Amino acid sequence: FLPMAGLAAIAAAGVGARIPARSSTATVVGLTGGIGMGKSSAAAWFRRCGFRVHDADATVHSLYAAGGAAVEPVCAAFPSARGADGGIDRAALSAAVATAGREASLQRLEEIVHPLVTEERAGFVRRAGEEGEWLFVGEVP
Repeated sequence: FLPMAGLAAIAAAGVGARIPARSSTATVVGLTGGIGMGKSSAAAWFRRCGFRVHDADATVHSLYAAGGAAVEPVCAAFPSARGADGGIDRAALSAAVATAGREASLQRLEEIVHPLVTEERAGFVRRAGEEGEWLFVGEVP
């Protein structure tokens, strides 16, 4: 939780601010919460202030798209999930997970997808740090 004064200081530093020469560590702000809690609004605010935001939902969408890194392993576990476009049909995947035993299937899906999201997020953090960003945001449902 950041108090409003902290948010104001971040906004003031905003666009173009870089990690001070004495430090090589960036601050990571995590946005998490349930549906309707304001994550997207907060993320939009950080973007308007010029900060990079990693969106885990958007990452999953790209992993599920045709050619995405999750397509082959997910379709190996849930063959009916392959969409006509070569990506993952989310409705078909949902039905496959429900049909095959929800808890075990959901666990299997998470074992496939979560490491891929973690890997992509790590790359995001690495790139931002290499480019001197002093603060970046992770939006995680």
